[in-house]
Amino acid sequence: MTSPIDVEGSGGTSVVIDGATQPPVALEAKELQGRSPGQLMWIRFKRDRTGVISAGVVAFFFLIAAAAPLIAKLYGKNPYTVYADERPELFDSAGVPVQPNGGISSEFWFGLEPGNGYDVFTKLLYGIRTSLMISLAVTVATVLTGILLGVTAGYLGGKADYFISRLIDFLLAFPAQLFFIASMPVVVSLFVSPTDETPVYVRVVALIMVQWFLGWMSLGRILRGTTLALREREFIEAARVSGAPPWRIIRREILPNVVTPILVQGTYMLPNFVTAEAGLSFLGVGIVEPTPDWGQMFSKASTELVMQNDITYMFFPGISMIIFIVAFNLLGDSVRDAFDPKTAR
Repeated sequence: MTSPIDVEGSGGTSVVIDGATQPPVALEAKELQGRSPGQLMWIRFKRDRTGVISAGVVAFFFLIAAAAPLIAKLYGKNPYTVYADERPELFDSAGVPVQPNGGISSEFWFGLEPGNGYDVFTKLLYGIRTSLMISLAVTVATVLTGILLGVTAGYLGGKADYFISRLIDFLLAFPAQLFFIASMPVVVSLFVSPTDETPVYVRVVALIMVQWFLGWMSLGRILRGTTLALREREFIEAARVSGAPPWRIIRREILPNVVTPILVQGTYMLPNFVTAEAGLSFLGVGIVEPTPDWGQMFSKASTELVMQNDITYMFFPGISMIIFIVAFNLLGDSVRDAFDPKTAR
């Protein structure tokens, strides 16, 4: 059995391990291990209570979006049932729920929608699901495009940098919201004849394409500048001298050093795409009924029938979007601070 023994002149107690006597300093050196930048970032992030809470809120929204069909099944309803036709006794002659507060009850947790009488709870669940899935797809597409063009322009330089930079300047001159509104019908008409009913997947693809087209430039410009600075560093020169091809240098040397701006910009871009998608649906050029959508619920809430008879209808989609957007923006600040602790909020 091993036991600590005192060694004269050592100034402390040594420990016998596998028959060898080691001083305490050696033991501490073994226990202390270097941490990677990712580990340090994670440690700093966990200490930020605001960031952790915001991450939990964001994760909750994505969880309910992914589990919306299961939740609706357990709840026993779906967002497509027209209760104004199936159970007309729940509505008055104007199509407004008879019970107060929009018909909120133990049966209908968030009430019923005036007019068609959709269940508000399941419509909100599926609306969040639709908006988040579209916005997530747009974010992934814009991040990949920004990485491809931004890093290419910064590393290759010359004519490639000139043409990509001029393309970024040209696209940044477009008024994004007006372009979204004007181009959505054009993009939809490329897939479907104006005389035919537009399938839901066509509107989804059009929303992704339109927002992606004008969404990647800010990240591309940031990555171009970062790559321009990195390509002059000694470790990049050493990789070139060793004969490494450009793709290997970009993959092994450049990309690991631009993770910070990619993650930070990604956390800011997604909530912006959520509000943009909701705005397009609100204006009637995005997702339309009967497909549930966050922005479509705002559009319904702004109608005269709802505003005059059921003001509580706006509460649930409104407060949920405010919570999501604020949480995601706070998460973006926390991620930025975790990567760069010298940055003051």
